[in-house]
Amino acid sequence: MAFPLQLLPSSSSPLAFSHSTVSTNPTKASSLSHKTTKLHKSIQLPNWVSGIRSKSLNFLLSGSLALALSLTGVGFAEGKAGVNKPELLPKEFTTVIDVAGFLSDGQEKRITKEIDALEKDTGYKLRVLAQNYPDTPGLAIKDFWKVDDNTIVFVADPTFGNILNFNVGASVDLDIPRSFWSRLAGKYGNIFYWKEKGEDASIEAAVMAISSCLREPVGSNNCSEVK
Repeated sequence: MAFPLQLLPSSSSPLAFSHSTVSTNPTKASSLSHKTTKLHKSIQLPNWVSGIRSKSLNFLLSGSLALALSLTGVGFAEGKAGVNKPELLPKEFTTVIDVAGFLSDGQEKRITKEIDALEKDTGYKLRVLAQNYPDTPGLAIKDFWKVDDNTIVFVADPTFGNILNFNVGASVDLDIPRSFWSRLAGKYGNIFYWKEKGEDASIEAAVMAISSCLREPVGSNNCSEVK
């Protein structure tokens, strides 16, 4: 699957089905329409893995559909001005970009080392961006990180309360249950946790939990616990 970078979540989500029913019987048509509407509501699951904060990445990275980090999902059309600030990118490639200053040098090195080992062992590419919207590279991270189906973009931004935001590539989405990401955000991203422990603690805990999850064998029970 191509990775055209699309924002999570949106009505174009593969799980957001749209049904249309044609019938010459008005009563039957009305009944079918009602059933279809109920079915649509029951299966329209958000691909934006952080669930309750489904529109936050729109604002965090670009503020509009212009960013469209095409990971599995959709985006809200409501927009702020898109952000594209390549000048905020580091001069050399790195898997961790901290424009908000949440991490110490030691923490950044530990996280980078963990990410490098994870990619070598599993092929999954975890990328971490710590920011305070609108101070973000925005669109520029797409080419800088060469985001693809095996990439998880982890945006740490306290702007919307929960500091953990995730965009998940299509291949990762097939292997990792979506409930894992919402549980992870609920455990380490809630405002009470990072206010007490610090943004850096939330980021480090999330990275280690993701690494642990991605190293588990794919199966019905993988990533059932947030460690």
